Amino acid sequence: MTTLSRYNPALQALLLRLPDGLRQHIERVRAKALELARLHGVDLVKVEMAALGHDLARGMKDTDLRKKALSYGLTPHPIEEMAAVLLHGPVGAEMLRRECGIEDQEVLEAVRWHTTFGQGLGPVSKVLFLADKLEPQKVQGHPLLEGTARLAVDDLDAAVLSYLQEDIPSMIRAERLVHPASLEGYNELLAIKKGLQR
Repeated sequence: MTTLSRYNPALQALLLRLPDGLRQHIERVRAKALELARLHGVDLVKVEMAALGHDLARGMKDTDLRKKALSYGLTPHPIEEMAAVLLHGPVGAEMLRRECGIEDQEVLEAVRWHTTFGQGLGPVSKVLFLADKLEPQKVQGHPLLEGTARLAVDDLDAAVLSYLQEDIPSMIRAERLVHPASLEGYNELLAIKKGLQR
């Protein structure tokens, strides 16, 4: 893994336990996140730590995610109860905090919300959310993401809004559950864009 993870042996150990495919995804997300962070002047150390930690719990089975969430004292949203994969962000954030000693709130927030997005999120969270969606292998499989990738070069908010405008309707068409946090994040960014937010 990367030099940064070696500064945190607990994180390094957790990363080494992950399947190869997941570690490769994390490395692609890390590279994309650092690229976006440099473009937008976002803290590189925080972005890299969030990227490395974002999928620590992604390989867990649904039952294990639910158990881990409860053992950490998390209260899953009803949507997360029904679609347990959505718990891998919150559980991963707690793993970073409890098992790796990472207390930085921007890093933990980014990991917590990297799948669904949400309201009131800062630049580290926006960079990680986009990097997770725009890493090269995902863009290659979904050409519609190329427009979002172009927007991400100049405007993180516009890129996140673009992604959500494509993703939420596609989830509805596929009859998949939509986390309310995604809708809240979308509404907030749209209100900012239209000048409705005070």
